[in-house]
Amino acid sequence: MPTDVLSTRTRVGYGLGSVATGTFGTVPGLVLLPYLTDTLGIAAAVAGLIVFLPKAWDVVLNPVAGRVTDRTDDPRGPRRPWLLRAGLALAVTFALVFAGPDLGSRAFDAAWVLVTFVACATAYAFFQVPYVAMPAEMTSSYDERTRLMTWRVAILALAIMVSGASAPAVRDAFEGRTGYRVMGLVVAALLVLGVVGAYLGTRGAPVGTVAPGTGSLRDQLRVVAAARDFRLLLATFVVQALAVGAMLAGVAYVSRWVLVDRSAATLLFVCFVGPALLLTPVWSAVGRRVGKRRGYVAASLVLVVAALLLTTAGHVPVALVYAATALVGVGYAGIQVFPLAMLPDAVAVDAVRTGENRAGVYTGVWTAGETLGLALGPALYAALLALGGYVSTDQPADWMTQTQPGSAVLAITLGFSVVPAALVLLSLLPLRGYSLDATEVER
Repeated sequence: MPTDVLSTRTRVGYGLGSVATGTFGTVPGLVLLPYLTDTLGIAAAVAGLIVFLPKAWDVVLNPVAGRVTDRTDDPRGPRRPWLLRAGLALAVTFALVFAGPDLGSRAFDAAWVLVTFVACATAYAFFQVPYVAMPAEMTSSYDERTRLMTWRVAILALAIMVSGASAPAVRDAFEGRTGYRVMGLVVAALLVLGVVGAYLGTRGAPVGTVAPGTGSLRDQLRVVAAARDFRLLLATFVVQALAVGAMLAGVAYVSRWVLVDRSAATLLFVCFVGPALLLTPVWSAVGRRVGKRRGYVAASLVLVVAALLLTTAGHVPVALVYAATALVGVGYAGIQVFPLAMLPDAVAVDAVRTGENRAGVYTGVWTAGETLGLALGPALYAALLALGGYVSTDQPADWMTQTQPGSAVLAITLGFSVVPAALVLLSLLPLRGYSLDATEVER
């Protein structure tokens, strides 16, 4: 049965899964769109579709994955076996995305990336859904879930920084497609580390015994959709994932065309996620003092202000751009901590009220929403590039001599600043109606 307090070993073990989720949630958003437009020479609009479609498939698949794991009968529990099976498949398919043979055909290159990325997204669904479902079954404590998420988000931030900083660095150490192939293997190794770490680290984790939900998947989805607090929290989270996805997609383009320094991508990214390593416990303390919802709003507003400051990129000293990006990171740390701590509360309230375990279905819907947001972000950014007249190329070695029209550079800047800020502000509207607090959750 779930207990109130988890051991440090269990908290860290669970958090290690964020090495995999953070890596896969970050690296494709950083490198896949530039790989398609600036190495394979695929038009921005088509590239945006290739990035989006596999994640759109996940939106359909994730609730199914949740239903499957809810009904898995295994001595290790319903979730852990899927961590290993799907996680290892995720590592292999990720490496394949960038391992396509160079046949001189853009159509073949596009098809290869699309098919392998669909396979990759499928494997990720069956890893991510059971992984996110576990906290609601591991502890019955409102505050312990926040502590568990603090460990997870701290490791998540470290994983995001390591993978997001190293992937472009490894890519740039080699020429053209070779750099992407080597990068794919390095990232696959990080994925394996997170997968195996989570599987072994949660070996002694408590497992809930609430009976699986009855009825068809459609029936359970209807119940989940009727859960008002979950629905409002999900809406906020999805729109913010869209904003973050757009910013991640813009890092490579801002460093190349606005800051005119391709190596700046690594430093921009470190500034973006680095504060989370220090401030995750701070935001957790804020949540305990003022409540999770208020803390979530505060973190969101910090991100909005910082993103608007980035409109000055290209017109102020580059140090100020890095400082504004670091301030974005302060807000980003908070918008990771709070929704991940609030989700298990909504799931647990449903289990108490109904006596049925729909954790897999809830988290399947949640991860579907997150996946949709993170996929739409790069797609939105690609659409802005297309509207701005961005010129793609299959000659990446000539980047110093290439030029872009002013409209494309403007689109690059706005997609990295004003658009994400507006999205985060919009996301706060549904959060106003969220009502779960410690009293309600632990009633």
